Amino acid sequence: MVPEVGLGRDIDVANTKKAMLELGRLVNESSADTLVMITPHGTVFSDGIGINTVKELKGDLGRFNAAGVRFTLSNDLELAHKIEEIAGLKNITVAGIDVTLAARFGVSTELDYGITAPLYFIREAGVNIPLVHVSMGLLPFHQLYSFGVAVRDAASKLDKKVVVLASSDLSHRLTPDAPNGYHPSGKEFDYQLVKLVGAADVDGICGLDADLVEQAGECGLRSIIMMLGALDGVDIKSEVLSYEGPFGVGYLVAALVPGAQDDNRRFQEKLQRMALARTSKKRAAESYPVQLARKVLEHYYSSQKDKLYEPQGVPDAFSKRRAGVFVSLKKHGHLRGCIGTIASTYNNIAEEITENAISAATRDPRFHPVEREELPELDISVDILADPEPVRDMEELDPHKYGVIVSSGSRRGLLLPDLEGVDNVEEQVAIARQKAGIGPGEKVRLERFEVVRYR
Repeated sequence: MVPEVGLGRDIDVANTKKAMLELGRLVNESSADTLVMITPHGTVFSDGIGINTVKELKGDLGRFNAAGVRFTLSNDLELAHKIEEIAGLKNITVAGIDVTLAARFGVSTELDYGITAPLYFIREAGVNIPLVHVSMGLLPFHQLYSFGVAVRDAASKLDKKVVVLASSDLSHRLTPDAPNGYHPSGKEFDYQLVKLVGAADVDGICGLDADLVEQAGECGLRSIIMMLGALDGVDIKSEVLSYEGPFGVGYLVAALVPGAQDDNRRFQEKLQRMALARTSKKRAAESYPVQLARKVLEHYYSSQKDKLYEPQGVPDAFSKRRAGVFVSLKKHGHLRGCIGTIASTYNNIAEEITENAISAATRDPRFHPVEREELPELDISVDILADPEPVRDMEELDPHKYGVIVSSGSRRGLLLPDLEGVDNVEEQVAIARQKAGIGPGEKVRLERFEVVRYR
């Protein structure tokens, strides 16, 4: 939508451009002291929220062949530090991203395109005020909402008038040529979210079906929830200025204006209670293998690492059978650890679960070991593998039904079935090859296996 980038294609999103300029006009007329922008394309942490703390904020659109589109803004460090302080009181980790931290993690302090693209139109409308550059976090929705409340409280403490802008594309799966490919959930997600934003329906937005959100391939829902937190406890006049998706990605522009105090719109504690209730309900419905893995980890982290958990009354299906087992740990929907065995190595499935649960939490080389404080936030799944069978060619594979084992000599790579983002056989085999260190041109032996997945 930026003309210097679109080079004529920006006419295809004329409605979005017009709406962005209108949004900029509204910001200009608000006489705000500071613009807080929340982006999904900055330095995103799984367990916290990043705020840029360099003195002067700079960015350009050079990666899109428009290096001449540059921005230099003052950073409202007073507000940034106050947000960090108040968020900390709500047990939300905020990382101040300065030059030292950026170098340590190999990230940038430059303004990302989630900031610079909308900022182009905000500036075109005459807005030239200090900025606070916030990156969304992969935290639970209730914590993201509470961060928004912290933004509001920080502005109030400093007696500053603040505009909060959530930079957020919607689905990336609207058309066959979309960045993430087509999925029918993309249009349904966008339809629902546009309607919910237009109604300023916090309950509805935070309660969107998790599978729908995942299948839509969106990147902006969390930014929107963080922004909504800044409007906690007040009436909201919400207007959808435009929505279109000609390039397979949903573009929504909306303006939400706070009104009078409304105690019926205080959602912070309600969302926290709902999150606890969902967790309790999920825990109560966990299968025996998952309950066992959870008890193993709770025992292990209760200062009894030298003595394995010994379950009592194990069902015959898990005490009198042997099989390979994988234990997967997820935190806030993102993988936190996964370790397993292709074939049985212990006396029974229960022992296999016990050993692999501890390994998934402490020995997965891709992650730091799980901390004790993380246990309540972990979702656990247990895959019990059937015996593998050889296949003659890739036509006998199905990434949604079968896992695959790729072997060449002593090298062996395995990939479980029905994994997010693995949609075809070629991807499945390529990833298994990579895990085993087997080159694309090397001859391999293929095996497939079925699993029973317990949640």
